[in-house]
Amino acid sequence: MKAAMIQASSFVMALRLAVLVVLSMLLAPVLHAEGHPSWGYSGPGGPSDWSGLDERFQSCGLGKSQSPIDIRTRHVRKIGLKPIVFGYTESPAILANNGHTVQVNPVMPGHAEFDDISYRLLQFHFHTPSEERVDGKAYPLVAHFVHENAKGELAVVAVFFRTGRPNVALKPIFDEFPLRRGELRQLPVLLNVAALLPADQSYYAYTGSLTTPPCTEGVKWHVLKTPVEISPEQLSAFRKLYKHNARRVQPLNGRVVQAN
Repeated sequence: MKAAMIQASSFVMALRLAVLVVLSMLLAPVLHAEGHPSWGYSGPGGPSDWSGLDERFQSCGLGKSQSPIDIRTRHVRKIGLKPIVFGYTESPAILANNGHTVQVNPVMPGHAEFDDISYRLLQFHFHTPSEERVDGKAYPLVAHFVHENAKGELAVVAVFFRTGRPNVALKPIFDEFPLRRGELRQLPVLLNVAALLPADQSYYAYTGSLTTPPCTEGVKWHVLKTPVEISPEQLSAFRKLYKHNARRVQPLNGRVVQAN
């Protein structure tokens, strides 16, 4: 019994240390933000200006494989894509208001497998309305789950939200929104990341970019077809912080969208 108590205590201490490490990593860019170009979603510094704000942002204007896109289903190529294997774990999490969105940073997030390659979940965040469109339609909200593999390659999973019933899995996040830019909050409960996904995980796939500066290309996108529900009150809570934080859709430039 004593050994078990010591082991449990050691685990809690390690968990708290991990949270502190994540907090320090998140605070660093906030504390050293001076001198970095300011960008946003409207007016000066808006999407049409991104590429000229910093030489590192040139892909935002010159890139030919940019995101988001409008997925036209009649042009989608249906092939035998492998299902995504989600291995997310319950985890403590840190919320960060980075001035552009609310970002959720699980401390021990787990991973997802795309084409049998494991990618660690780095973070997820929200855009309203959805940046991706399907046959011209945008959803009220989308979450982008950002992953990275051992080679540093990125893969993103997009999950749409439509208005309906309250989303129980989102409740601990939306109840703890950091209200000010640069503010961090630790969730008081473990976050079940897998519960945020729809039961049907079929998806559209294409190669694109980050949707925010520096608009890095070569990102593997997986847009889940089935939306999950969010209540009007939950949507309103996010829109009180960010009324509009979505980049407009980008040209396909010959890219092919696939689906399973």
